Amino acid sequence: MKEIITVKDLVKIYGGESQVKALNGVSLTVNEGDFICIMGPSGSGKSTFLNILANIDNPTKGAVLFNGESIYKMSERKVGEFRRDNIGYIFQDFNLIDTLTIRENINVPLVLANKSKAEIKERVENIAKKLNIFEFLDKFPVECSGGQRQRAAAARALVSEPRMIVADEPTGNLDTKNSHDMLKLLKERNVNDGIAIVMVTHDSMVASYAKRLLFLRDGKIDDSIDRGELTQKEFFYKIVDVTSKESQGLFDVMED
Repeated sequence: MKEIITVKDLVKIYGGESQVKALNGVSLTVNEGDFICIMGPSGSGKSTFLNILANIDNPTKGAVLFNGESIYKMSERKVGEFRRDNIGYIFQDFNLIDTLTIRENINVPLVLANKSKAEIKERVENIAKKLNIFEFLDKFPVECSGGQRQRAAAARALVSEPRMIVADEPTGNLDTKNSHDMLKLLKERNVNDGIAIVMVTHDSMVASYAKRLLFLRDGKIDDSIDRGELTQKEFFYKIVDVTSKESQGLFDVMED
């Protein structure tokens, strides 16, 4: 499989005198067709890692390589092209533009890529139908529910058919049916188009859609599980078993 992006020994430190090390030597290679889920307790560095992977934030130390070249050594124009052509980001807090309609928000990556009006209209309406937001396209974000805005954010990330989707709790504001619809669409794009997905979640059921699960603890990749030949149901139960043992361990520490 073709490599998309590689991160090496990422370190991210926040703060001045009272420093917090959000990431402490994280390395990962993402290839075409990968579906990687990241779990871990709050504050373990999951969102920080996604932001660095998508070039939204910079590491304190370490490297992020695209086609063997550090993205931090690219020109501003080249970095913009890298994001536009390769990365779709589904934000936990939507990051929609309030003054644009849902249709216009989803349009943005295609407009930046200079696609024709006809192609933009076709792509936007197709993805909106798949995510059940077609009837809301001409409404503004403030007129939509949290779930509708989350699906709009997902549509914006998917509409340009990027090489990699980075998703931070993409189902956090969705009910069971819409969560399933979104995850099913992500899985289809992953299997059929080879789009790589790197997703953060706290939900074992959401994680069971992935091919590989990483556990991030205290800023480090502490453990991993490959789905292999397991069914999704078997993978789900394996994830639950690992996470429940971790919770039991926390109780043991508290009792000591």
